[in-house]
Formats: sequence, structure tokens, C-alpha cells
Amino acid sequence: MKHVLAIVTLAGGLVGGAPAFAAERTVTLKVDNMTCVTCPYIVRASLTEVPGVSEATVSFADGIAVVTYDDDSTDVAALVAATANVGFPSTLLATN
Repeated sequence: MKHVLAIVTLAGGLVGGAPAFAAERTVTLKVDNMTCVTCPYIVRASLTEVPGVSEATVSFADGIAVVTYDDDSTDVAALVAATANVGFPSTLLATN
């Protein structure tokens, strides 16, 4: 009986204590200060240089950036910092 209890406890610990796996996330950022058609290229370049970013699409007309990234490698704060560092402050608009 002790062995059965130990196995059940061990199995429960393995299942319950399993680490969360990284996931691909997509967010939309509101990007300020884009005043010309070349600005989105600068914003996109700054975002794609962030480790973990797999895709970034920037719309001058809408003033947004849609970014797909691995949440084990980066987060929204790093994305916002990347755009701010090149002169384009951004804020989280939506989590897609």
C-alpha cells in the first residue's frame, strides 16, 4: 500500500508541477510619432531585432504594429521598449 501511495504522489507531483511551455503570442501595439511612409520600416526593424519576434507588420495608415513572438523569449515590455528606443513610443492595444 505504501508503494502505491508513493507512486500516486509522485505521479501527481510530476503532472501538477510540470513547467508551462512557451507559446506564440500575437499583440497589436498602438505606435505614436509615425509621420511619414518610411517610419513603419524603422518600427518594423526595431521589433524584428527583439529576440523571439517571428513577425512584425506595421501599418502607417492605422498607426499600429502587429507582432508575433515567443513568450518564453520576450514580452510586451521589450516590444514597447524597442519602438520607444527608436523614437516611436507604443502601447499595448490588443492581445490577439
